[in-house]
Amino acid sequence: MAENKFILKLSCLDQPGITAALATALASRGANIVEANQFCDRQTNQLFVRIAVAAPEATTQSVLDLALKPSVDRFDMRIKVEDLSRRPKIIIMVSKFDHALLHLLYQIKVGWLNAEVAAIVSNHEDSRRTAEQEGIPFHYWPVNKENKAEREVQLIELVQTTGAELVVLARYMQVLSNDLSNRLFGMVINIHHSFLPSFKGAKPYHQAHERGVKLIGATAHYVTADLDEGPIIEQETERVTHAMTGDDFVAAGRDIESRVLARGVKYHLEGRVMLNHHRTVVFTP
Repeated sequence: MAENKFILKLSCLDQPGITAALATALASRGANIVEANQFCDRQTNQLFVRIAVAAPEATTQSVLDLALKPSVDRFDMRIKVEDLSRRPKIIIMVSKFDHALLHLLYQIKVGWLNAEVAAIVSNHEDSRRTAEQEGIPFHYWPVNKENKAEREVQLIELVQTTGAELVVLARYMQVLSNDLSNRLFGMVINIHHSFLPSFKGAKPYHQAHERGVKLIGATAHYVTADLDEGPIIEQETERVTHAMTGDDFVAAGRDIESRVLARGVKYHLEGRVMLNHHRTVVFTP
């Protein structure tokens, strides 16, 4: 039987009856719960819920919205229903190092990552050939102090015209302004080539090498006005030794960055990430 699939994400104050009300509302429309995750932050008593449902083919997002409205009103829920038949559009921004970009394109190609790249934006020409080979519009936007504000206006316009739901900074080595970071909060994921909160800013691997660390890593996080301090989505580490050079750290880090960014993007697009103030709730598969 043909069916439509949806993701429900919601948060509200934790109280009895929420799960029962949701299940009853979904069942009334013939929707079947195929995956359910929930977490209660005991410090704030906030409940976070993600539910994946399969519904009859005739079921639309508006039908589910209507069925859920009594529960939303009763429990004062913040809720979002996403139709999984829609392929999300993303914009990837990159500078010279293209390993994270190439990994994202590969994971999309093999179907592990469900997304359509609406555009590749770069302040260098290096990735133009990659974009052309993939049939993706390429925008070469050099950035300097004089045109930075203009470039950010262009990015906002590109997001609007393409309908992109996410901007991915795949080693895009330009700091976004506070205004842009606030305007696109929750819509921009960055891969920081370090295991935050340590070694922020430029050349973190070399900073780590100078400190003689034994573990290096990468962090995928949402971009905020506070540099490299946005809510963390995913991290990974790898053991290193005293015999390795700073450049060895960089080489090892590239693989970690690519994997961590791809997972962070996947979790976001699948509705597995929910913001909890400066932290995140991540319902991994």
